[in-house]
Amino acid sequence: MNASSFRFIDTKDALSLKFTGELTLYNLTSYQKQIERTSFSKEKKIILDLSELEFLDTAGALFLNHLQNHFHAKELSVEIQSQHQSVLAMLQLTQKQENKIVTIPKKKKRSMVEKLGVGGYKSYLRFLSFLAFMGELFMHKLHYLFSYKNIRFKEIAFEINESALKALGIIALTSFLIGVVIAYQSSVQLKLYGANIFIVDMLGLSILRELSPLITAIVIAGRSGSAFTAQIGAMKITQELEAMQTMGFDPYRFLVVPKIIALMITMPIMIFVSDIMAIIGGMVVANLDMSITVEMFLERFSEVIAIKHFLVGIFKGPFFAFLIASIAIYRGMLVKDDTQSIGFNTTKSVVESIFAVIICDAVFSIAFTNLGI
Repeated sequence: MNASSFRFIDTKDALSLKFTGELTLYNLTSYQKQIERTSFSKEKKIILDLSELEFLDTAGALFLNHLQNHFHAKELSVEIQSQHQSVLAMLQLTQKQENKIVTIPKKKKRSMVEKLGVGGYKSYLRFLSFLAFMGELFMHKLHYLFSYKNIRFKEIAFEINESALKALGIIALTSFLIGVVIAYQSSVQLKLYGANIFIVDMLGLSILRELSPLITAIVIAGRSGSAFTAQIGAMKITQELEAMQTMGFDPYRFLVVPKIIALMITMPIMIFVSDIMAIIGGMVVANLDMSITVEMFLERFSEVIAIKHFLVGIFKGPFFAFLIASIAIYRGMLVKDDTQSIGFNTTKSVVESIFAVIICDAVFSIAFTNLGI
């Protein structure tokens, strides 16, 4: 094959652009720069001389087609000279394909009002979807209550072990450390006024009523709630849920309801463990930093902390468990056919569960305060 080259040949009637050898992606850039530096203002006719062009790839053909369009836009007459059928065929093929290309219009930038409207409508649809999920969930729960033989005791026991009993260690450690931190920070201020003994009152009320239920719920949302979402999401991607329905098994009765019941049963137990460990942590700090013996701490605790404060914290447990499990499973049902969706919905599950638990706790606090409990 001859060496590739490009040159201008000026004649009286026209300006000839002569291509020799081959025109490919690797050499058309230099040719394009030469053409861009040339002024065609005095010309009336352009000849694309391809008579000595032996090879033309797709990039070269597109380049020649763009040259023709460029010269036509300047109202110049363009003539192609070539004896090679393969070169002419390549030019015709690329020209036909270019004519089929549909230009996608640029996406218009939405105004703030439009963004708010679209976001609000999407939130409304998600809310309706969640209500539909909750409705179906309550129907299956009622079926459990009125049909004793359909209760999946083995599945419930398995979920109790997986989502609750295996979480007792991290809950106990977290609660103990929280009790230590609260007691230590409180002791700094109480010692200034000689009110060391009131650390028992502060620990008892704050831990039993608020901190232990919240700490337990947050840990369970991050540990068990995320596991629920990932498990249901993975089963949806691998089409295990569809397979269960094909075989006549209802995923709600075999997967969803046992998880929720197991968490509602065990959440009060985990809150009880959290209460004990947080109080022990506060007791250790009170003994070491404030010289309050264990006997003094327990005596003061039994005098000032009523049983109702403990019961309030335990009472919140099943409600927190229901919110965590329901949101986690609902997010698992929303997983689409890609692994990225699992990560996205798992993150949303944890965040939304914690947010719902905090709102529920605030409602309970307002209600119990107004009721004098």
